[in-house]
Amino acid sequence: MDYPELAARTRRFSHGAPRAVSVADDGSRVIFLRSAGPEDPADALWLLDVASGEERLVADPAVLLGTDTGPATLSPGERALRERLRLSADGIGAYALDAAGRVAVFAIAGRLFRADLVHGDVVEVTTVGPVLDPRPDPTGVRLAYVTDAADGVRRGELRVVDADGTDTMLAGEDSGVTWGLPEHIAAEEFARFRGYWWAPDGRSVLAARVDESRLDRWHLHDPADPATPPTTVAYPRAGGPNAEVSLHLLDLDDGWVDVHWDRETYPYLTSVSWADGGPLITVLRRSQQHGLVLAVDPRTGETQVHAELADPRWVEPIAGTPAHLPDGRVLVGGELAHDGYDARCLFADGTLLTPPSLYVRRVVGRLPSAGAGAPDLLVEASDGEPSERHLFRVRTTIGGGVDARRLTSDSGWHTAAVGGDVLVVGSASLDHAGTRWTVRRGDEEVGLLNSYAAVSPYSPLPLLERVTDRRLPSAVLYPNSYVTGRRLPVLLDIYGGPGHQEVIAARSAWLERQWWADAGFAVVVVDNRGTPGVAPSFEKAIHRRLADVILLDQVDALTALADKHPDLDLSRVAVRGWSFGGWLAGLAVLRHPELFRCGIAGAPVSDWGLYDTAYSERFLGMPEEGSDVYAHHSLVELAAEPVTDPAEARPLLLVHGMVDDNVVAAHTLRLSAALLSSGRPHSVLPLTGATHMAAGGTAERLLRLELDFLRTHLG
Repeated sequence: MDYPELAARTRRFSHGAPRAVSVADDGSRVIFLRSAGPEDPADALWLLDVASGEERLVADPAVLLGTDTGPATLSPGERALRERLRLSADGIGAYALDAAGRVAVFAIAGRLFRADLVHGDVVEVTTVGPVLDPRPDPTGVRLAYVTDAADGVRRGELRVVDADGTDTMLAGEDSGVTWGLPEHIAAEEFARFRGYWWAPDGRSVLAARVDESRLDRWHLHDPADPATPPTTVAYPRAGGPNAEVSLHLLDLDDGWVDVHWDRETYPYLTSVSWADGGPLITVLRRSQQHGLVLAVDPRTGETQVHAELADPRWVEPIAGTPAHLPDGRVLVGGELAHDGYDARCLFADGTLLTPPSLYVRRVVGRLPSAGAGAPDLLVEASDGEPSERHLFRVRTTIGGGVDARRLTSDSGWHTAAVGGDVLVVGSASLDHAGTRWTVRRGDEEVGLLNSYAAVSPYSPLPLLERVTDRRLPSAVLYPNSYVTGRRLPVLLDIYGGPGHQEVIAARSAWLERQWWADAGFAVVVVDNRGTPGVAPSFEKAIHRRLADVILLDQVDALTALADKHPDLDLSRVAVRGWSFGGWLAGLAVLRHPELFRCGIAGAPVSDWGLYDTAYSERFLGMPEEGSDVYAHHSLVELAAEPVTDPAEARPLLLVHGMVDDNVVAAHTLRLSAALLSSGRPHSVLPLTGATHMAAGGTAERLLRLELDFLRTHLG
């Protein structure tokens, strides 16, 4: 079996691998999701008993349902939420725990289940309709969930099930208003995937109310199924209205308090947390150049400013912040950009906690202090090398100074979960397949999370290096059969968008690319300015000039790599990418036909005025303030320009899912029309039934068609 088919069957070698790992607060249990084998797509709920080191199956979706647990069983709301999460697994998509990690709740096929993690019992909880995002209260007594649409049931009712099974609506309104769910912008652009939060005592809920009545209604329809009516979505198009989002404190005894902040000035609710110390929220202006960290009084709903966030380009929050520290201070992520410093750091009430050498990516949680002081923070960060991510213990003791001690020694890409004195470390590397999960108590390794994932037939060896005076992270992969002196066509495999890195020290990032290399290419990958991991100034140099800065970096890096690798044949260069990378691939072919002989643009954002508010406006500003900026970044405008030299007419292959609700298919259809009007050669490959993820093996099975296209046009 060759790579595309094997990758399709194994979901890129992730079936059977642990994911969604968490640890009980007392460190007694590690909870995670994993399917039964390398070709089993349905994730089940598992736990590892830390004392014995033994794993136990808690909930098997096939046993609970007795039927198929695939995509066809998902309710529309669950399908949309998984799309925002980029989650393609079947079975149990996610679970939520009580504070002690003794109870887990989850939804399968719209049905609600409660698992007793101590005794092993799993019971189905009766609900009034399909279930979205169920969560136990911190005491483990009550469960909350949001309804999805069904016969006689409105989507977006927030409901609570009491210990005796009584199911009560806490909040709900007519169509167009939802409670307890994130709006499109929150989930897609701010990584806020939930819309309600329990109080620590389990007696009240902080809930988001979302009114989408002002938004345009877009209609998505797959022409391959003409008997099915179109799906209508409320889409916040750049320059247009956003959903109106407000917060409310809902008491289980029917009390109601509104949370007060200037929602006209700060319309984006980007983060919410509620632990001991009270609720903390982060709100941003629409321009995203200024924000506030607010503490909420749960009795009155009044808010107090704890910190201001400001940047002349855009504010970039750090995951896991803001949060209360045990001594009452508020932990905030920010940037240090003065006195020669250029770093993403952590602050406690304005006091710097992390050294300026660190690029902080996420606050994982708390570790017991090595001494008698306050608990330390567990942080994921990079230290000088953006292709690696490590774990650090950060001291929070007042007067303790800036102190961050690295906990991971092996090179690679590390993540973690923590509870009590137990630390679970997931380590990916170029030296081994998949992610290896080790369970540590103190300095002792006490267990492993087993993986049943298939191992790829490839052991890729990318050559990672920094090139140009901007030290752009880059990589080159050669065929396994490569012989020095044989000139190779070049495939620039591209993404380039903000918030995402491609050049990382993890084997999974290079498996498909090694297949491309073995097909006869030198594969080149570049992380241009705008990508994370290097420094804030590197990340934000693209503000309002994405097209110029990013494409310049890609071309300069490619030229620099060819100087160091003389077998890269720059007379035969192709480019391929998806989503932002699809836009960039199209831009490369249209702007630099002298370099790029052909390109593959998957789900490209061809017109930024047709994409969502928060993303487009963050990087390009408001359309009415810079129509020339939007036109300058538009593939549609560029493609419509007359062809003055036949050499400029380089072929493009456009690929798009017909029911993509993120980058809608209109992007590709409008681009195709513009290419046709100017006589530029191109082909369009519509993916029937496919969303932005092109899941279910579709993306993998496309590879052979893409390879044929490149071979045809590169010679």
